[in-house]
Amino acid sequence: MSSSKLFEPFDLGPNRLANRVVMAPLTRSRATPDGVPRQMHVDYYTQRASAGLIINEATNISVEGRGYAFTPGIYTDEQVEAWKKVTDGVHAAGGKIFLQFWHVGRISHPDLQENGQLPVAPSAVTPKGQAFTEEGMKDHVTPRALETDELPRVVADYVHAAENAKKAGFDGVEVHSANGYLLDQFLRDGANKRTDAYGGSVENRLRFPLEVIDAVVKVWGSDRVGVRISPVTSAGDLADSDPQPLFEAYVAELSKRKLAYLHVIEGQTGGPRDKDGFDYKRLRALYDGVYMANNGYDEALGEKRLEAGEIDLVCFGKPFISNPDLVERMEIGAPLAEWDQKTFYGGDEHGYTDYPKLSVEERARYAKAA
Repeated sequence: MSSSKLFEPFDLGPNRLANRVVMAPLTRSRATPDGVPRQMHVDYYTQRASAGLIINEATNISVEGRGYAFTPGIYTDEQVEAWKKVTDGVHAAGGKIFLQFWHVGRISHPDLQENGQLPVAPSAVTPKGQAFTEEGMKDHVTPRALETDELPRVVADYVHAAENAKKAGFDGVEVHSANGYLLDQFLRDGANKRTDAYGGSVENRLRFPLEVIDAVVKVWGSDRVGVRISPVTSAGDLADSDPQPLFEAYVAELSKRKLAYLHVIEGQTGGPRDKDGFDYKRLRALYDGVYMANNGYDEALGEKRLEAGEIDLVCFGKPFISNPDLVERMEIGAPLAEWDQKTFYGGDEHGYTDYPKLSVEERARYAKAA
């Protein structure tokens, strides 16, 4: 059996985690057209409850926040009741689960919006790429810039989602401020061309994301709220002219809030970790709290950085898709099953809940060898 720090218990605020292995939020597009999780969501997350913490798939805070077909929401009573079954299942299996709040901003399409309205964004800047709609992929459109007096309404949507996540029994929440979605769009000057108090200077561009985070903290308490960032990812056709000082300023502000954790996608999402020479050690130094690292981690790299005190928690994404018992496999040195990328998005239980765990005999054999 491995003696790695990966498998040591960890206190995340009031939540005692069984280990330092975190299941990353993974969009799988298997909810109903109305954004309601199904029984297969209960099975999927319960199967993976041996993770120290599950961060569930990005979950829409409102119809306006929706950018992909068949993604779940947390803004209706029916969605809340469905998520209760998920959290009950994870808790019965001994796990912990946070819900990730999602507003995609401009990364949407009128087909996904109420009454076919335009997606909203900090500014009317058209992103390259396509949206996943119920009719297939369609080109992104030019979004509508949010008026200054609309921003409190969007904050209120986050608050409503936060209150619903409590009703649904989650152990905490994560504010998605990464990967080219709404809060990331406000942060970065590639999408934020505003001339009011929410655009221009770094201080102004931080304003709206911080207002959202502060509003969620009022509902949950700071020790049950995490924030996810991705300083250099180009997801959502997003960029910033000078990301290092921007994200150093953001992380310094987040540190003041004594949050549950800072979740950092290091490098290009799903790509190289050293993109553009960004200095993540500076973020770690600026953030006085739990640092969760993500992107391209395997057991060896996670263990190395944990032992060096460079990180506190390690996020694994795709390996959890095909290995519901990922923690145990890593701990006893068992091989990992390969995932089928063709079944990542949409569909039924196939490629979702039908990946097998190790058999009793396999567990015993690998444990003995370890």
